[in-house]
Amino acid sequence: MFKRYWKDFAIFWGLFIVFVAGVFFFFYLVSAGKLGFMPTFEELENPKNKFATEIYSEDGKILGKYFEGSENRRYMDYKDIPQSVIDALIATEDVRFYDHSGIDVRGLFRVAQGMLTGNSSAGGGSTITQQLAKMLFPREANQNFMELAMRKFREWVIAVKLEKSYTKEEIITMYLNKFDFLNLAVGINSAANIYFSTTPDSLKVEQAAMLVGMAKNPSLFNPVRRPEKTLGRRNVVLGQMLKYDKISQIEFDSLRGLPLGLDFHKEDHKEGIATYFREYLRLYMTASKPDKKNYSKWSKDQYAVDSLAWETNPLYGWCNKNLKSDGSYYNIYTDGLKIYTTLDSRMQKYAEEAVTEHLGGTLQPAFMAERNRKAHPPFSNDLTVSEINDILNTSIRRTERYRSMNKAGKSFQEIKKSFDKAIPMSVFTWKGVRDTVMSPLDSLKHYKSFFRAGFMAMEPSSGHIKAYVGGPDYRYFQYDMVSTGKRQIGSTIKPILYTLAMQEGLGPCDQVLNVQQTFVLPDGTTWTPRNSTDKREGEMVTLKWGLANSVNNISGWVLKQFTPEAVVQMAHRMGITSYIDPVPAIFLGSSEVSVKEMVGAFSIYANKGVYNVPMMVTKIEDKYGNVLANFYPESREVITENTAFLMANLLQGVVDEGTGRRLRFRYGFKNQIGGKTGTTQNHSDGWFIGITPDLAGGVWVGAEDRSIHFQNLANGQGASMALPIWALFMQKVYADKSLAVPQSDFQKPNGVNHVLDCGDADREGMTDYDSSDEIFD
Repeated sequence: MFKRYWKDFAIFWGLFIVFVAGVFFFFYLVSAGKLGFMPTFEELENPKNKFATEIYSEDGKILGKYFEGSENRRYMDYKDIPQSVIDALIATEDVRFYDHSGIDVRGLFRVAQGMLTGNSSAGGGSTITQQLAKMLFPREANQNFMELAMRKFREWVIAVKLEKSYTKEEIITMYLNKFDFLNLAVGINSAANIYFSTTPDSLKVEQAAMLVGMAKNPSLFNPVRRPEKTLGRRNVVLGQMLKYDKISQIEFDSLRGLPLGLDFHKEDHKEGIATYFREYLRLYMTASKPDKKNYSKWSKDQYAVDSLAWETNPLYGWCNKNLKSDGSYYNIYTDGLKIYTTLDSRMQKYAEEAVTEHLGGTLQPAFMAERNRKAHPPFSNDLTVSEINDILNTSIRRTERYRSMNKAGKSFQEIKKSFDKAIPMSVFTWKGVRDTVMSPLDSLKHYKSFFRAGFMAMEPSSGHIKAYVGGPDYRYFQYDMVSTGKRQIGSTIKPILYTLAMQEGLGPCDQVLNVQQTFVLPDGTTWTPRNSTDKREGEMVTLKWGLANSVNNISGWVLKQFTPEAVVQMAHRMGITSYIDPVPAIFLGSSEVSVKEMVGAFSIYANKGVYNVPMMVTKIEDKYGNVLANFYPESREVITENTAFLMANLLQGVVDEGTGRRLRFRYGFKNQIGGKTGTTQNHSDGWFIGITPDLAGGVWVGAEDRSIHFQNLANGQGASMALPIWALFMQKVYADKSLAVPQSDFQKPNGVNHVLDCGDADREGMTDYDSSDEIFD
């Protein structure tokens, strides 16, 4: 009997040893990756987490983020995670978190017991570390039972390896940075902002409980779609916190009766503040080294500008010029950079409001009132039907609908026919998005009828761009009219011409005979610019009066003292990189220049002759707060301080006594302001550039096509189209005492001996009418 017992004993222990050895061997094979994927040591030590890049304003506000797909994740350190979030997570998901090494054996037995007894409330067996393993190395889709079982074993092994590689605090941090709370809220940092419009350190206990409650099943406990279920789940989490002494009974009784209290807002690249600026900055930082073959013949000048920026501007192409420690280039979508910009969130808000108020509240209604007087609205009456059809056909070819149908082999006539068929759609209006039934062709006309705008404000002394609005609404008008778009500048080029005069010793009150100027062209023909008014024609007038009223006779006289080539050289020295044709008509502004270039050039007059390249970014940090790059103003002296002051005085004449007078009598500004209006042929473009000693700003307003414009100069001049946006912006800026923008005077330097007050006689005939309308003949 003893032998028999000993034999059974030996068999039992033999089988047990074989079983244990088999289990160890099995887990060895799993760990070695012999039975399926197993991350390497390097992958465990450096998991590929993608973090969104954050864009900050100068006053510390988050303007937006760049992220890949749905990976809207903002890195957060353990020390910044609220204790309430940690307590809720551990109490609900893994109460023995600090006692196990990745696998909670007691929890597994509890789950097994629940399965045997049918007790579904027994809880899950996955630890926080196992859940992290699942997030870091997601399961493959459409797995069968055996594959899922093997996957579970692999997660156990990964969890144990994670516990060996990281501290408990690091695991908690990785978990809360990695978890997807839906609605583009990845990680606790983004979730706090998207669901409650707050930062994690300001999360209330009940808010923390709701977010942790989503960890069980975010699709089921989605607070936006299923608020009642989410509320119930939140209260379960609060109950767990009570059970494990993380909150008191009094707190529990009080908190469980509260509503969810969502302050939900969707995050999207097209939403929020400074959308045009953010997109321009993204393109600027991710630019590749310019390759000439990627530029068309008509953009060869842009190739030269981009090539120079690549070599001299550290921000241009920054992501493709700087390497990380692993030897790869920075990825703006996944590396969690922190970009500190020069923008002021308050000024940006005021700029966007000013554009909306003027375009939507004044200009667009006035333009729509003209529709009844147009044969083919929104196009002007001077266009033929054939010309209109050519414009529309070109626009059709630029649409995604055309590209898709053309790729499918459809002829242009078939495609065009599809544009005549009415379909349901949502369209932009200044009163909100409107659902309607409209043909795609009518939709093209609808969007063409809206006036666009470009506005930029910068600090002359530093070059810091403070506000940047590239259009009416980025969701529907994505072409940036501050930096990318260029339009004819009209009379706003005249101050550059007058700068030559002041530089060569002329003064604001020097007098010139107001008569037409005739130029002999290279082919022997003559050209004589005209004015749209004959005020004071034949009289002696001052240069100040000539610029204030944008009189072409006086500008022609000034040009004759120099050459068109000298004007071009001065423009380029003042930061204008766009091509300017050196012809006698140069002072009429037929050249196409960007708002950004013009504001940068005019800021020289407010900055004592020194040009600062418009600057977007001051610093870039990595996700841990380490400084990767600092950026500083790029300055150069362009004109003397005396010349700059004389030009500021001339531009004050425009505001005090000329085409910018409505800044005084309509908008009530009392401080010293210099400015210049501009209007191009047929009133297609309206401009205003305004400067103060502390802030320079510029506005362009016009339609997508130059053939869409006001029929009269009263509405179509720069003083009506563009100036009001600058005025509304500055009113808001001065009213905000937190900005502390002074209403200071231009400081007169030593050595200015010119007469600056040209006398009352010189004010005769002063209006706010831009006489530069008669330009391109």
